Amino acid sequence: MLKTPYLLFLGDAPDALAAKVAQGIRDWRPEHCLGQLRLPGCKADMRLPDMTVAEAAAKGAKTLVVGVANRGGIIGPSWIAALKEALAMGMDVASGLHNLLRDEPELVAAAKTGGAALHDVRLPSVKYPIATGKKRTGKRCLAVGTDCSVGKMYTALAMEREMRTRGMKATFRATGQTGILITGEGVPLDAVVADFMAGAVEWLTPDNEPDHWDLIEGQGSLFHASYSGVTMALVHGGQPDALVLCHEPTRPHMRGLPDYRLPSLEDLRDVAMRLAQIVNPAVEAIGVSVNTSAMSEEEAMAYLADTEARMGLPTVDPFRYGVGRLVDKLI
Repeated sequence: MLKTPYLLFLGDAPDALAAKVAQGIRDWRPEHCLGQLRLPGCKADMRLPDMTVAEAAAKGAKTLVVGVANRGGIIGPSWIAALKEALAMGMDVASGLHNLLRDEPELVAAAKTGGAALHDVRLPSVKYPIATGKKRTGKRCLAVGTDCSVGKMYTALAMEREMRTRGMKATFRATGQTGILITGEGVPLDAVVADFMAGAVEWLTPDNEPDHWDLIEGQGSLFHASYSGVTMALVHGGQPDALVLCHEPTRPHMRGLPDYRLPSLEDLRDVAMRLAQIVNPAVEAIGVSVNTSAMSEEEAMAYLADTEARMGLPTVDPFRYGVGRLVDKLI
């Protein structure tokens, strides 16, 4: 488990979406967040006090968390100085990037000098099995999206919170760096060797009580040319009983792929359902989750109403209006 409180490192993130790791921690574990560190040119803002490493250390920060998720998961050269400073002052550094902290000689040396620890949360620590496809007891709900970073994690976390409030048995199952940093456990699925990805999801969502629900954090998109593989592993390894369709309607194209437009929610429903039926013929699409953060109140309400009428499924923004109606469908 990571030491708290955190100093969230936003680096030189070009926009808020590039700092989605920090945003997720800020939204779901605000009690752990002491401040933020932004380099020149940073366009993201978590609405936390801006601090230097020294200021954060003086106020008791225990871990600097790299809150940036750039394409390829690379540690930026301009970040090294700040990370070294934190380590030298005895603060641990945690990262979910593919570019591992432990592979950076300067950071390893600084950690040794400062008596600090390096936490690479995107590093599988379990020897996962190959998937069997066998039916497991308990229930599972998977969030699938028209694109990356459309709200799949937020939807699953919000549903877990709502279900526990109602006294239901529910567990959020983290499958990516942000979810793991929020909950302290999970599977860094996109860092698992391909043959074992579906097996890792089976391991993460084992046999359980008949009325227990696993809320599985979605990753990537079946329609994303770069990241569809991780989604496929979640669909087959998760063997979901329920699917929630997630969408962000204001994007001009798939994230990082300017030549690809987002699929429709109808396309997502039809493709995801067909693939999920291979491992669970009884799977149902139970609702739509829409990220309306870029819309006005009036625009958001109109879009949700139109989508619900068109899809015939309860349609919500989980962070703006809650997920009660999605949970009602599970019941």
